[in-house]
Amino acid sequence: MDIDYETTSQTVELDHGAVHYHDVGVGPNLLLIHGSGPGVMGWANYKGNLNTFAEKFRCIVIDLPGYGKSDPIEGDPIGGCVTSCLSLLRHLDITSVHIIGNSLGGIVASHIAATHHDLVTTFTTIGGIGLNIFSAFPGEGLNHLTAFTEDPTRERVETWLKSMVYDQSIVTDELIESRFLQATEPKTLATTKELYSKKSIQKITDFRQGEYATKTIEHLSSIEAPTLITWGRDDRVSPMDICLIPMRLIPNCEVHIFPKCGHWAMIECKDKFETLVMGFMSLNEPSFSK
Repeated sequence: MDIDYETTSQTVELDHGAVHYHDVGVGPNLLLIHGSGPGVMGWANYKGNLNTFAEKFRCIVIDLPGYGKSDPIEGDPIGGCVTSCLSLLRHLDITSVHIIGNSLGGIVASHIAATHHDLVTTFTTIGGIGLNIFSAFPGEGLNHLTAFTEDPTRERVETWLKSMVYDQSIVTDELIESRFLQATEPKTLATTKELYSKKSIQKITDFRQGEYATKTIEHLSSIEAPTLITWGRDDRVSPMDICLIPMRLIPNCEVHIFPKCGHWAMIECKDKFETLVMGFMSLNEPSFSK
């Protein structure tokens, strides 16, 4: 299948502003939600996986508020992302959907799955959800991300990118340059600073380690959809011990750990990830049932 950025690109004006997304493939609906960080957008996270997923699924790849070509939403960042995803699904008349979320996208998807049982068919996360048990918060990758927000240079983007992956050859000059150009676009940079400035990270740290820590995970037990947690064993952004609490809280949950893999399992372990997730979604898709 020949899939490119321009032919799949769509923008819609919703109540809270413009939402940009890619729409490709035919079949049961699949919403792919990207993570956060300098220069990130839906296409950057998932472009390499669309040829596989679009063979059986209609893939909706959203740019979250303030990322890519989507307008920002003021206020709670997670709440704004949830609103944007649900508004887009309503606009597209989608009443059942598989969801894949990477990091921030996994957190967003977990809130959707916890509150919209009839909507979510399956939920797959690539890192993201949970609480640190043995490892420190923030992790190395988040510290590099904060350093970039305080001093947004090309060198800091490169350092952050190298902390994201186990296989350093993935971090090419082309990747660094494209991420840096997108990351320093004013709207994108403002979104990154809102989430990852020293002040913002300190607030998150205090919250996660204080009396309200359970607020970040209490919704997980309400997820009814079959859930697949995937993680890179060598993730330096969100260490894999974070997945242990969600694994116990989510009733219908399974976990897969990829060796020699960092924060981007869908990129570093592309073939294995696609085979695993395609099988998981297909087994839990009513229209594929015999």
